Amino acid sequence: MSFKARVLVTGAGGFIGHHLTSFLVDQGYWVRGVDVKTPEYEPTRAHEFELRDLTRFDSCLAAVRGVDEVYGLAANMGGIGFIETHKAEIVRDNTLINLQTIEAARIHGVSRYLYTSSACIYPGYKQKSADVAPLREEDAYPADPEDGYGWEKLYMERVCRHYTEDFGLETRVVRFHNIFGPLGTYEGGREKSPAAICRKVALATSGDSIEVWGDGLQTRSYCYIDDCVQGIFRLMRSEHREPLNLGQDRLISINELVDMVAKIAGKKIGRTHDLTAPQGVRGRNSDNTKLREVLGWEPQVSLEAGLELAYRWIAGELVRTGRTVPGL
Repeated sequence: MSFKARVLVTGAGGFIGHHLTSFLVDQGYWVRGVDVKTPEYEPTRAHEFELRDLTRFDSCLAAVRGVDEVYGLAANMGGIGFIETHKAEIVRDNTLINLQTIEAARIHGVSRYLYTSSACIYPGYKQKSADVAPLREEDAYPADPEDGYGWEKLYMERVCRHYTEDFGLETRVVRFHNIFGPLGTYEGGREKSPAAICRKVALATSGDSIEVWGDGLQTRSYCYIDDCVQGIFRLMRSEHREPLNLGQDRLISINELVDMVAKIAGKKIGRTHDLTAPQGVRGRNSDNTKLREVLGWEPQVSLEAGLELAYRWIAGELVRTGRTVPGL
């Protein structure tokens, strides 16, 4: 069987990496997946899957052998609660993973390398209002990214630029804005807000209240996983070398997100607010002007449609693992 190319997906055991692996296989690519863990919720479709610790350079060299392109998604990360309390661990692990993987790609003569950055690189001084202006790619500087996680992401964006300029390695950089959907972490402390809210609503009885971190007036935009992998692939195939936002540009509050999920669940759900919990920046939204210009495309799945798919999957997982989901 002939393939379009041989590619490596690092972090293929994680949420986005697992979805991306399946997408690339469907597109006709031969895929090697690498991670420190296997996918949790369903088997990988990678042609080869290897358990490797990419904080070790010998593991990076072995992972990159014999491939044409690298999609670098491996990272130690989680939701706001995790990244606020594990800064040294995150910076240490992700710096090692990313620097060593791109160097292994250079050594092996890889033709193209995708780095997955984050909206966390954007300055805090531009995100102090819930009614925030959409963040443009050029807003990254003067720099004031999220402490720890955001600084490492911004630094690696510069590394990609220098590897292109000095070594000729074609790099692509995507800045994710709150990706969500089925097969993602939904409990344990690393989950992000859509998954956490879906879990809390699923376990609640109609008339109950669920805990919301902060006053719930903080705002975000959310992008469904199918749009995410489509955008990654389109960027990788493009000739655009500068960082590019990938997200929806619809701004909603956390309180509104709770109400959306409650409506999907068919439950009346109240909110109690924990003002001492981590809540991140006050507002964050993606400016998709450049995304539309560069790719001739933008995310297609509505927040309501994506949330319904995510909620149904999380509720089903809770039932499968022995929890009671009222109304299901």
